[in-house]
This record gives sequence, C-alpha cells and structure tokens, in this order.
Amino acid sequence: MFTIENTGSAEQTINKSRFYAWTTCCHSESEVGNALRQIATPHQSASHLAYAFRIKSKDGIIPRFSDAGEPSGTAGKPILQMLEGRDLINVCVAVIRYYGGINLGTGGLARAYSSTARMALEASKIMPFIEMQELKLTIQYNRMDELTRTLMLLKGKVLDKTFDSAVHVKISLPVTETSAFISRFN
Repeated sequence: MFTIENTGSAEQTINKSRFYAWTTCCHSESEVGNALRQIATPHQSASHLAYAFRIKSKDGIIPRFSDAGEPSGTAGKPILQMLEGRDLINVCVAVIRYYGGINLGTGGLARAYSSTARMALEASKIMPFIEMQELKLTIQYNRMDELTRTLMLLKGKVLDKTFDSAVHVKISLPVTETSAFISRFN
C-alpha cells in the first residue's frame, strides 16, 4: 500500500472543457469533506466536482466516489480506479470540470477524468503507507528528550503533552514499532 506525502494538481483542456484535479492526504471522511469544501469554494461556477477517495479505518478500507451529476460511472469511478490501481490509501482526488459546450460522450468523459486524476497523482510524491498508532504514556521529566529523539528516529511524533508531577504524552508512531517502544518507556 502507498499514500501521498504532498498535494498535487493538474489541469488540461479537452474539447473546450477545462478539467482541474487535486490530490490530498486525508485520514477520515470528515477530512475529505473539509478538503472538498476548500476546493469547491473558489470554483462555485464549475459544472461538476467529481471525486474519489480510499481511507484506511479500523474496519478496513473505505472507498467512495461521486460522479457529481455526470453520467453514472464516468467521473468518480475512473478516479477511484486510479487510486485502486496504484494501491493508494488515505488519498482523495477531486476533479473539477468547467463544461465547454461540446459533449464528450461517456468514454470521453471517463478518459478525461481518469487522465486528469493521473496527472495530479503524478505531481504528488507517492510513498509507502505506514500505519500509525496513537499511544498515551506517562514518563518522568528526565526521559522526555530520549522519548522525543526515539520518536523522531521512528518517524513518529508527539501529538499532545501535559505536565504535572510527570509528563503525560500522546504520541503517534508506526504500528510495527509499538511494542518495542512501550517496553522501552514503561
């Protein structure tokens, strides 16, 4: 499985219709909704905003797509097939279409949405997907620097920390490193 590290975008014109695509990393359906609202706001006069995403949840992979008023299966589904074909996880791709007055037909629409999504994905940095786990730990003050260094080496991060007689930290680290990390800091 793979994901993207940064957002990507692309645009192309096909038979006077303009297509704009964006990729973004999202970890939940609410993050997808926020991303789509940010994309849609400056493009309120667009004809269509089709999208697809695949999110990893505790219940498995959640795939969703929307054709946004285009004929069924001609917009969102080709975008989703791009994500599935590249085995991408926690990625949303949105494609906006400004209708140019010339009908593209169902095959032409599917190719246009698919190729614009592909171009945006190619503009993104694709990397292996690392499943992360959140943990809450309580440690002594003198171990905080060690914890921070260890997390940095493991590509984890401190999400939250509170201080009283000890340090209470909420961290995120790769699932594969969890048991060794817990035994080191318990």
